[in-house]
Amino acid sequence: MANEAKPCPCDIGDRMEYGGLGQEVQIEHIKSYVVKPSAASDKAIIVIHDIFGWELPNTRYMADMLASNGYTTVCPDFFVGKEPWTPSHDWSTLQEWLKERSATDIKKEVDAMLRFLKEQCGAKHIGVVGFCWGGRGTHYLSLNYPDIKAGVSLYGIIRDQEDRYGLKFPTLFIFGGNDSYIPLDQVNGLEAKLKEKCKTDYQVKIFPGQTHGFVHRKNEEMNPDDKPSILEARADLINWLNKYM
Repeated sequence: MANEAKPCPCDIGDRMEYGGLGQEVQIEHIKSYVVKPSAASDKAIIVIHDIFGWELPNTRYMADMLASNGYTTVCPDFFVGKEPWTPSHDWSTLQEWLKERSATDIKKEVDAMLRFLKEQCGAKHIGVVGFCWGGRGTHYLSLNYPDIKAGVSLYGIIRDQEDRYGLKFPTLFIFGGNDSYIPLDQVNGLEAKLKEKCKTDYQVKIFPGQTHGFVHRKNEEMNPDDKPSILEARADLINWLNKYM
């Protein structure tokens, strides 16, 4: 029976009833959600979704938030048609499921988004924001794409790669202090190694008491005790992008 194993911290959380302000379009081989700001902009953001996929309303809400702050925003289906995770899946099979959906094997899709944003949207400054699985993807891009201007990785890191501290663009890492999936010793280890090896700007910020996924999978109005942290983290995200883009 599904979910008899210990649950993964990637609980779907408070799934928003949210339609989105953007449009679904086909970009090369990838279905994508695109939302544009109210005024013309040469700044753009690639959003990398979590295991629940590109159609999760919570993630589209965050994409729309970015657009409302002046960024053309695209959230592609990085699973490229493969089904996303759902709450009815058996959590004990997650690692097997992830083998066909690696957050460090997204170069083809990222390159397509860069072409689209530059050639069709006039973007001259491009950043990236990722959540959970997408946070790991953001960390991957930060090691490999010097032309990207800035990134924000939310509760996602690369742990199984020797060279994971040589960031190529300014990166903000946001974590929950009560995240059983990424415990504080790993967060502190990341920060110590970045301090030693990283030559670009970075910040590692921990929100005490917060759990995995809190920035986009907790509805702030349904969680009044968490609301200050949720809103602060979202403001940090925007401020980081504004600073470097």
